[in-house]
Amino acid sequence: MAPADNWWLNALWSVIPTVLFGLLFWFIFRAVFRADRNERKTYARIEAEERERRARDALRHTDTTPADSHDGTNTNEEKK
Repeated sequence: MAPADNWWLNALWSVIPTVLFGLLFWFIFRAVFRADRNERKTYARIEAEERERRARDALRHTDTTPADSHDGTNTNEEKK
């Protein structure tokens, strides 16, 4: 083999570990960011469902209470 061929082979063997570790870290961080994004999306969906359920419960609670809940006396009629 010529010395130039040996130089290219050495250069390739020097770069391969750096590229492989770079790809490994890229895949790891990509997985972490995707998991975080999916977790935030799921958490937001659960929070929205909880807010909707609480709003329905509050609406149901106000619907069951009488609109004119007083002691039966009407102050406007007493003034007449």
